[in-house]
Amino acid sequence: MSIVLTDFARPRLFPRVPRGNTIQDCSAEQFQAHLNAHPPLKVLDGYAPFCKLFVYENWTSTRCLTVPVTDANRHLLRSGYEARNREELPVLVRWFEGVESPRANYLVVILYSAEQLAKEGSPIDADWGIVGCIYTAEPAEVPMAPITMMRNALGVEEGGSGVPLDREAYQRAVAFWENNANWRP
Repeated sequence: MSIVLTDFARPRLFPRVPRGNTIQDCSAEQFQAHLNAHPPLKVLDGYAPFCKLFVYENWTSTRCLTVPVTDANRHLLRSGYEARNREELPVLVRWFEGVESPRANYLVVILYSAEQLAKEGSPIDADWGIVGCIYTAEPAEVPMAPITMMRNALGVEEGGSGVPLDREAYQRAVAFWENNANWRP
């Protein structure tokens, strides 16, 4: 089985100007090599049959992706409209500024099958393509952001995957993201 970093994920996980809330202590090439050389601790099913989550112990100093929202830090929440790339429509997102999360214990790598990536117009020369990574304290998935679920339901033309919205999964995601937010240095 082979894994490659997709063009979609590369700038998000390994930006040209490194940031404290992305993968630390290794290059994109070293990250990809590590995933191909080491088996995951466990494999979780993703939100669709073409999506798998490979859980690895964090071998880097990468910090957790999310921080709980509390009365003490709520005033540090920010929001704005952003697109993940030039082709996508901007959507409303929120994040913390001035908050730093603890070191993540696990890296949960989000993989799409080669077949799905080809369907989305992003063919790869491997079995699986990395589309994202969750940095977390527990060896489990952090729920997909509700706006990402909506984008996926819109279809590949709008930057999604074409998977219909799962109302129960959406409600679980809202419950999580109502009480947590990403952070930015």
